[in-house]
This record gives sequence, C-alpha cells and structure tokens, in this order.
Amino acid sequence: MKQRLSVRAIINQDNKTLVVKRASGRETILGKFELPGGKLAYSEQPEDAMRRYLHDDLGLEIATMQLFDAVTYIDKDDRAIQYGVIVYFVTPARSDRPIKLNGNYSKYRWLSVSESQQNELTDLTQLLLGIIQQEELTESLARKVTINGDKNTSPEAITVFTDGGSRGNPGPSAAGYVMVNHVDDVIDEGGEYLGITTNNQAEYHGVRLGLERAIAAGHKILHFKIDSMLVVNQLNGVYKIKNRDLWPIHERIRELMKSVDRITFNHVPRELNQLADGMVNKTLDQHGRQARTDSAN
Repeated sequence: MKQRLSVRAIINQDNKTLVVKRASGRETILGKFELPGGKLAYSEQPEDAMRRYLHDDLGLEIATMQLFDAVTYIDKDDRAIQYGVIVYFVTPARSDRPIKLNGNYSKYRWLSVSESQQNELTDLTQLLLGIIQQEELTESLARKVTINGDKNTSPEAITVFTDGGSRGNPGPSAAGYVMVNHVDDVIDEGGEYLGITTNNQAEYHGVRLGLERAIAAGHKILHFKIDSMLVVNQLNGVYKIKNRDLWPIHERIRELMKSVDRITFNHVPRELNQLADGMVNKTLDQHGRQARTDSAN
C-alpha cells in the first residue's frame, strides 16, 4: 500500500471552525466542505505545506501552529493509498484583509462542530471533526487558538522562548532562552556557548538550557515556544529522531520533564522568536571577542 502525507488546519473563531467548499476535484468531494490543507509535495516539510496551502488557497499568513493530532486515513476513492494526516491548530496573523479564496474553493464558512451536517462534509473532514468532539474542544481551548491569539493568563505558567544557532552548520554554536510571565514581562534570560555543533543540536540545547533554568527557579508549568518545527515535532512524538547526535540531548530533556507538572512545545515563526535569537547571537559574539582577546595575549 502506498503512503502519502497531508496536512489540515483547524482555525477557530467564536467557537466555530473554518471550512472551505470544494470548487474542483473528484466527484465525491466536489461541492463539499473540508478543513483547509492538502497533500505534501515531494521532500516538503509539513509546516511548509501548511503555510503554502493557507497562503495560496485562502490568502492567510500563519502566526502560530500547534500540533493537534496525527491520524491515518484510507480514501474510499483509492484504497491503495493510506494517508498520514497531520492536523494543526493554526492562528492566522492579524490582517485587515478578508479571506481570499482561489479557484479550488467557492466559499468558506465558520462551522459549529455540533451543528455540522455530515452530507455537506468530506469523509476526511467528518473524521477530523469527530476527533475534535471526542477531545472535547471546550470554549476555553478554542479561545487559545482564535484569530485573536493564544495568551496564557495563568499566573503560575511561564513561557520559555528558546533558540539555537550554528555559524557554519557545523560550526561555533550557542543556545539561548528567554522566560516571560503571564503578563509578558521578561523574568530571566541567558545563553550558553556550545562549541562546534550543528543547528539542530543547538536548537535542542536551547530547550535543554531553558528547561534546566526554569526547573532551577522552581517553575512547574512551562510553555515552550520554539522556531524549529523539527524539534517541536520530535519532542511531541510526531517525528522520529534519526540523527544519533540528537539522542543524548533528547533523553536529557525527557529526564528533566519529569520535574515539572505540565509542559508544552509549540512552534512559532522565527520573527516571533527574536528575543531568544538575540541571546544566541549575543553569546556567540561574546565568545568570539573573548577568543580574539585570548589569542592576542
């Protein structure tokens, strides 16, 4: 049996989910509503495909993506293909422009899951919306992923932005983190020079460093914001770790996670992770200056 990957977006507003009506495609889906998304192109990463579909089909840009679920699905029109469907909660970037559909869709609507009619939805959409109902997508959860954003108002929760970078890949590398409280005040920040590593190793060390410092400060509810979708998906168990150099860091993070009550790993675009990125570059620049001073002496 052949396998293909696809992505779908759950975009919520006022406790309703955005669906779009097919204006093209095979007969069994033509004229039916579905969640935005589609198949991955060859060698395309899921997050890149999600951005492509929302931009090209709806004219939307993504502010944040959060993994919701990954399911398998066999299309009744072609039972020789099994789809792996990666589903994200998506928060679109703020924009005054309305949703602009391309030729693949004829209209869009905001659908209440409890009021949806099965005969107006594609089979895959029925499956995914059913999973949402089973997971009890409550009003409080829906508010986290509305177009207005996902502010965390729990005073006990800490948001940790992390990043890592390598100048050369592999090359001189550093990790950085910035912690903010529930009112977005920076409460701690720092960086660590790593020596010669790869970008992916440095990204992982950013999470490790932020987690170690948060635990040392006594924080028990942590929400990590990371601009590497690879690291987010591996920590969430969506992707397997194929690079053995990442295994020890991954295991260290898993061990540290036992010391907190709750932890999440969510993806943010690089432009929304500038504070942690700044700590990485600051650390690399400081090490470079120190190395030049030492060599001069």
